[in-house]
Amino acid sequence: MPGLLRGVARTAVVAGTATAVSNRVSRRQANRWARQDQSTYAQPQYAEPDPYAQPAPPPPAPASSGTDEMLEQLRQLAALRDQGVLTDEEFAAQKARILAI
Repeated sequence: MPGLLRGVARTAVVAGTATAVSNRVSRRQANRWARQDQSTYAQPQYAEPDPYAQPAPPPPAPASSGTDEMLEQLRQLAALRDQGVLTDEEFAAQKARILAI
């Protein structure tokens, strides 16, 4: 009989410990999810515009025209062709693609 009581007591202790650990993990996870939800919903979805705010400056004008970029790409292609990296057919195809833009 004492062996039976010892086994029952041991089982009760193990089950109680497992339940306590499981509850602690669940609580910790629930708190973590609650904090994430609060931070998500704490950010305003719509803010009233500030009537005294100055408008944003216009974007800067492009520094160079598109032709400068095209010429540079063509120079790079020619260099690759001269080095033997590109064949004449590949060079012609890429040149047509650049000039079609």
